[in-house]
Amino acid sequence: MPAAKTHRALALFAVVSANFMIAIEATIVSTAMPQIVGQLGGLSLYSWVFAAFLLAQTATTVVFGKLSDRIGRKKVVLAGLSIFLVGSLLCGLAWSMPSMIAFRLIQGFGAGAIMPTTMTIVGDLYPAHERGKVQGYLASVWALSALLGPVAGGLIVQNISWAWIFWINIPLGLLAAALFTTYLHETLTHKAARVEHLNAGLFAVAIAAIMADLTAISTASAREIAGLSLFAVAASAAFVWQERRASEPMISLELWGRRPIAAANVASLLGGMIMVGLTTFLPVYVQSVMGQSALAGGFALSAMVMGWPIGATISPRLWKRVGPQPVLRAGAAMVPLGALAFVFLRPDSSPWLAGVGSFVVGLGMGFLSGSSIVLIQEIVKWSERGSATASYLFARSLGSTFGATLFGTVLNVGLRAAGFDGPDMSEQLRRLLEVHDQGGVSNAALHDALAQSLHLTFQSMFAIALLIGFVAIFVPRVDFSPSRAPAE
Repeated sequence: MPAAKTHRALALFAVVSANFMIAIEATIVSTAMPQIVGQLGGLSLYSWVFAAFLLAQTATTVVFGKLSDRIGRKKVVLAGLSIFLVGSLLCGLAWSMPSMIAFRLIQGFGAGAIMPTTMTIVGDLYPAHERGKVQGYLASVWALSALLGPVAGGLIVQNISWAWIFWINIPLGLLAAALFTTYLHETLTHKAARVEHLNAGLFAVAIAAIMADLTAISTASAREIAGLSLFAVAASAAFVWQERRASEPMISLELWGRRPIAAANVASLLGGMIMVGLTTFLPVYVQSVMGQSALAGGFALSAMVMGWPIGATISPRLWKRVGPQPVLRAGAAMVPLGALAFVFLRPDSSPWLAGVGSFVVGLGMGFLSGSSIVLIQEIVKWSERGSATASYLFARSLGSTFGATLFGTVLNVGLRAAGFDGPDMSEQLRRLLEVHDQGGVSNAALHDALAQSLHLTFQSMFAIALLIGFVAIFVPRVDFSPSRAPAE
């Protein structure tokens, strides 16, 4: 596994195409959302267009990862592409905000199959000494999409129709599907185990309920949060009860509990928190507190996006000399080092300080992520590789949700402590973010409160970053042959 007929280069091109399709979707949709809301209405449901996609993707990542171990990568990735393209087609035809949210859920289901399976395919096709370079290519795809997405989204919205931000996925997805069908060949040499559909369904529902509950904390009423919490607890209890009865559990405690996998996944979860925190709050600080332009705010964030693929590309060269464990630990040390720069940010600081800190965090995440994936893929059998890879991606997505909730709460607590908790606070904050007007007394007070609250948020991020370095200590050294065959 895989069969000799597989064309590695063209199969990799299919992986790159599928990942680019999903990566550019995130940034391109953000650009077009104002026009979509203007046409469809439903401004109050704005955030759920993004949350629905993330909920579905995270809830199904582990399910599809395990399924790829049972029936093969090719079937799962083709199914994921089909689901994603159907969702994309329907999103372009959406007639209301609720319908858009429903179709984004379908897209998320497809992404939940594509992401873990394509990364597992890379693990199957390439031995460890080549896989790091390939992961550098994939990281570059995400960096490129972050740069091209806003530009492409703006051009499409201005010159055609917002529907095409979804429909441009169709040729990319069909190309990837054709390449996978023609050039990826698998021969399952082990007996396929029965898939516990009830377990998979309960797991997806429980995770989606937990994430929805966390997402709603900052926007929903106390009654709605209580209802979601009760449902999340009930769904989780039902899943645990079914897992104990199942002959083929959805989550292998033996697999997830292995020290390298457990440590890498916890670091991935914490890393997801850091990434969403910086993505959400760093541009706000640079523009609104430091009074810099939107371009400067974009530069500070882009530095992290560029640092990631550079770290992912450099780290394989170091594996050959010292192995993935020291490289992983070095990346885990870089993350708090970069996050420390944000602790020292002041309203009169240079945006270069934010950019340098952002770059170091991205560089560290590139070292950490690439090394972690190779390490966990190398210590498992082919029949466990999909589940192991999916567990890592699942942890990162879950971390993003935890981070958005935690850091959003820290910001709100800081603003309330400064006395900004009234019904007009959101409108004042919006004006401050848009025009940087700090001349009036109330705006000056809000500016100071926002600066202090964001500073508290950055301190929280630094504490999380320190935990990443601490967790990395528990990753044991794993020795493997750099030329080991990519599949058993």
